Amino acid sequence: MSDLHAMMARYAQSGRVDWIGVRPERRADMVPLDAVEVTEDGLEGDHGRPGKRAVTLVQAEHLAAIGAYLGRPPVLPVPLRRNIVIAGLNLAALKDRRIAVGGAILHLSTICAPCSRMEEEFGQGGYVAVRGHGGWCASVVAPGLVRLGDPVRPVD
Repeated sequence: MSDLHAMMARYAQSGRVDWIGVRPERRADMVPLDAVEVTEDGLEGDHGRPGKRAVTLVQAEHLAAIGAYLGRPPVLPVPLRRNIVIAGLNLAALKDRRIAVGGAILHLSTICAPCSRMEEEFGQGGYVAVRGHGGWCASVVAPGLVRLGDPVRPVD
């Protein structure tokens, strides 16, 4: 393994689950949860898409960046409509890798791009504020229970 690959495989600390939410149906309000069962198709009770977009994640640190781009305090997770907020771990550095999120194993596949709904939620400039900070989509490798405070770490 090259020095660059070795550096890319390391991380400073495990992350943690800071927030969990599901969307019972399209355009429905997010429902915050203390714990959720992750199935092969995504989060139980979520109106998500099975496959590479089964679970959506965003870094807690990006909530402050989005807020700063909007000229306000950090945004809350609910308007972003992502399933899980992760703190303390750079998800962008884990693209195409597997991560353990509580008892589940996910594969980070692609950026979770913002939609026009961000303008509805945050007003003018909402789409641009979220761009590059909207999180990641993941497929489910192994189902399991995820709870608030659970550790998040790379597994391969």
